[in-house]
Amino acid sequence: MKRFFDAVVIGAGHAGVEAALAIARLGKTVLLTATQIETVAYMPCNPHIGGTGKGHLVREIDALGGEMGVNADKSLLQIKMLNSTKGPAVQSLRGQADKQAYHDCMLETIYNQERLTLEIGEVESVNVSDGTVSSVVFKGEEIDTTAVVVCAGVYMNARIIRGEEEYFEGPSKFARSEKLSKQLETLGVEFRRFKTGTPARIYRDSIDFSVMEKEDGEDSVYSFSHLTKVKLVEQLPCYLTYTNEETHNIIKENIDRAPMYNGAIKGTGPRYCPSIEDKVMRFYDKPRHQIFVEPESADSDLMYIQGLSSSMPRDVQEKMYHSIKGLEHCRFAKYAYAIEYDCIDPLQLKPSLECKKINGLFFAGQVNGSSGYEEAAAQGLIAGINAKRYLANEEPIILSRSDAYIGVLIDDLVTRGTNEPYRMMTARCEYRLTLRQDNADRRLTQIGRDFGLVDDYRYSVFTKKQEEWQRVSELLNNVSVKADIASAIVERAGEHPIIGSIKASELLKHNGVTYKDLLPLPELEGVDEEILMEVAVEIKYQGYLKKERAAIKEAQKMESQIIPEDLDYNKIVNLRLEARQKLSQIKPRTLGQAGRISGVSPADINVLIIELLKKKK
Repeated sequence: MKRFFDAVVIGAGHAGVEAALAIARLGKTVLLTATQIETVAYMPCNPHIGGTGKGHLVREIDALGGEMGVNADKSLLQIKMLNSTKGPAVQSLRGQADKQAYHDCMLETIYNQERLTLEIGEVESVNVSDGTVSSVVFKGEEIDTTAVVVCAGVYMNARIIRGEEEYFEGPSKFARSEKLSKQLETLGVEFRRFKTGTPARIYRDSIDFSVMEKEDGEDSVYSFSHLTKVKLVEQLPCYLTYTNEETHNIIKENIDRAPMYNGAIKGTGPRYCPSIEDKVMRFYDKPRHQIFVEPESADSDLMYIQGLSSSMPRDVQEKMYHSIKGLEHCRFAKYAYAIEYDCIDPLQLKPSLECKKINGLFFAGQVNGSSGYEEAAAQGLIAGINAKRYLANEEPIILSRSDAYIGVLIDDLVTRGTNEPYRMMTARCEYRLTLRQDNADRRLTQIGRDFGLVDDYRYSVFTKKQEEWQRVSELLNNVSVKADIASAIVERAGEHPIIGSIKASELLKHNGVTYKDLLPLPELEGVDEEILMEVAVEIKYQGYLKKERAAIKEAQKMESQIIPEDLDYNKIVNLRLEARQKLSQIKPRTLGQAGRISGVSPADINVLIIELLKKKK
């Protein structure tokens, strides 16, 4: 008897596990496939979660009911707040994760999830009937299904390159997907080749840490998940060292053997995470580059050498690494390599991440041209939610650029496309003071509750926090701080003394005054420090937030203007030729999205507005 699943998720990396868990938790049966069991939630590159902009994504995934934040907190080796000396808009959590523990914890979550079946093997094809997904062929077996989410990561037609060496396999010698991308091409899906890379893994006991700078974590910061109450106290250190003139000379002398420079690599690599040979050649005037030495697991003797990603031959890698302070006698467990893989042009996707050409076919993660675990997980969550909503004949969930970093990520991909592996950064977000990581739950948990992914426990935690947030806010607006105490606080911050008492909320608005200055106040005894920090940010930046929210409100007018899917842009005579071509290709959902398409001018948008008004009349 032929098997049936409501949905099939292809690939069990960070996108795949979020998609499959979301579909199952929303009440549908799902088959999750992986080429090998070891690839489930695997970290082939740096075993860390978060980072600038990426930490926002993790907290948003968590606020919506996803799993990455919860799983990260179970497996952290170290956590810290990046950009802590800068404004709250750019502060991001970064945690070093235990690579093996992260995999094990996620695997346990998958096994315990009702309606979710994990099986090992390769999906060879996606079958389509009348433009709609009908089945998949998995290990030679045809399985009926109504929705498919492709989360193939970097495994489709993957090729490992290291100097003159070439291997047709996935990361860490895992099996690659050999048939799927070619079959999807026959359905009209367009592919291109991207490239990424990873540094060597070095044995811990062969490194001289005494000559490196020690990088400790912080035991005072909150966790990734809003459900995690225990802060990480026992943490493993990371270390900092640098390349030098000798390192750079070794690279320059052997640059003709570098696949990135001799033509062996054809795929486009990530601009914001280049190989060491690329950094040395592009930034010729820099005398050194940072190298971070980080643990892979508490139970492993391997260290990850961040900043030394390379596809140089093994003998050159050994010379490079041995030239660096602290690595003079290091022993290699795994050599660095580059990997090329097939990915799609994301302009082929709707904002729901469904393929425009094939109903019920969704794509998420690095297969969409993005890079990073966090970007993948965010897309997987949204694709999973929307696959379920497609199955239920419900409108898709589409987060806007003013809702979340996830909205920025997906809108950038499906509206602007990408010619290189896309990486999330705070600079990509135009409303970043509003979309801080500290308020992710206040922005998104109710949305997650409305579409059914936020369970009763998570929602009760959220509502209790909301009540406490309101109480602390009222407290700061009502508590008076005596003149001598207030003066001492502002004088430490470099301001003149205060005459008379002042409300705590007004005191916060003074330059250099933070929520920590208020902690000694007796009225605030026992207040949750994380909530106090969040309230203080809202008070301190009240004027800026008001301006930003006004800009959001104005932008929403354009986002609310829905464009009919069947609008024929070629018949709108006053549109420029380039605008017609781009609009016909991307088929924007709203006027706001149309305005963000490269090649569509403000004048073209005005023409569109007039056309829509005509149709409305």
